[in-house]
Amino acid sequence: MSQVTGADLLQAADEMTRVLHPHRERDWWVPAGTLTWSCWTTAAHVAHDLLAYAGQVTGRPEDGYLPYDLRVSPDASPAQTLTVVRACAGMLAAVVDATPPDARAWHYGPCDPAGFAAMGVAETLLHTHDITLGLGVPWQPPQRLSALVLGRLFPEAPADPAPEVLLWMTGRGELPGRARRTSWNWHAAVD
Repeated sequence: MSQVTGADLLQAADEMTRVLHPHRERDWWVPAGTLTWSCWTTAAHVAHDLLAYAGQVTGRPEDGYLPYDLRVSPDASPAQTLTVVRACAGMLAAVVDATPPDARAWHYGPCDPAGFAAMGVAETLLHTHDITLGLGVPWQPPQRLSALVLGRLFPEAPADPAPEVLLWMTGRGELPGRARRTSWNWHAAVD
């Protein structure tokens, strides 16, 4: 099982900022790829998930998500929203690295800190891909981070190049000789 760390989360958030910040003046209200959300809403969603995962790891609930939510100001610019994503990634990274690896919190079953880190990296990479599609920016998830996510969340993934497999596993791409996926789940829970 891949051990995803806080450093990996920060690298994913830095990559999101690197690829999207140059396009911060574009129209972020267009749909993010095939999603019904806008690019701006998708970025805010990433921040929300990262903060929610941090809360789960520190609160350690056993049977559901903690009853709180992040609200990014609707007046926040795309650049500010990316800064919120980076801040939330920093919080999750710090929490993951400070929590004992045998700690468990709920995510459709007991999940370890590395599983929450992997989900954070996945959310960041996959939604960066969605936003780049919406903005018409060519980009593909980095190889190393894609391989980490696949190793931790998709143990049944085929052995093709990791970025293409990650997109295929989540219904965002195609792999030669394989049907396009229309539904999927990742496996974050551990025994």
